[in-house]
Amino acid sequence: MNVKIEQSWKDALSSEFDKEYFIKLTDFVRNEYLSGKKIYPDAKNIFNAFNLCPLDKVKVVIIGQDPYHEPGQAHGLCFSVLPPTPNPPSLQNIYKEIESDIGRPSVTNGDLTYWATQGVLLLNSTLTVQAHLAASHSGRGWEQFTDAVIRALNTRENIVYMLWGSFAQKKAAIVNSNKNLILKSTHPSPLSAYRGFFGNHHFSLANQYLTEHNKTPIDW
Repeated sequence: MNVKIEQSWKDALSSEFDKEYFIKLTDFVRNEYLSGKKIYPDAKNIFNAFNLCPLDKVKVVIIGQDPYHEPGQAHGLCFSVLPPTPNPPSLQNIYKEIESDIGRPSVTNGDLTYWATQGVLLLNSTLTVQAHLAASHSGRGWEQFTDAVIRALNTRENIVYMLWGSFAQKKAAIVNSNKNLILKSTHPSPLSAYRGFFGNHHFSLANQYLTEHNKTPIDW
């Protein structure tokens, strides 16, 4: 199957594309876009996280659940929105923690592309969603595909995994914890941020780890 995704990821994940689950997933997603339903993100941005952050450039992995499902939000990077869309509450809390953690504010708009281009893989477990219906494309095969993404990353080492909330933390079982750093906390949503996300110091801890392993830290 010819999947339009950045070449290093295409090579690493090539065995997935011909598996029965992925063929069924592709048929489902294609039909959803063709059905007249509004599906996010735009089809061209489904693999945006991979296209902006090649496999051999990944330093940090942040895992979300599924794309934002309201207009003007999702563009293929978890937690990220393009201006002039207002920053969603979880992203506002991420920025608050960055300022508290590293002592200076992050950018004010919601576009995290500049993280991705530095080596932060902003990966949702499910890569598509129907408008206004959270988790509407879960259980269709995306989770199996993104598990394969983590396994592909296990061929490398000294990557920081930021796993926020129980959903993201399920992926920890796949990560080689002996060769990478796993950081866990509650989710940055307003429902849970005060129960462990604020004060987790993940951004400074990630940069400390990267520096210790001779990698350029992330400009958060």
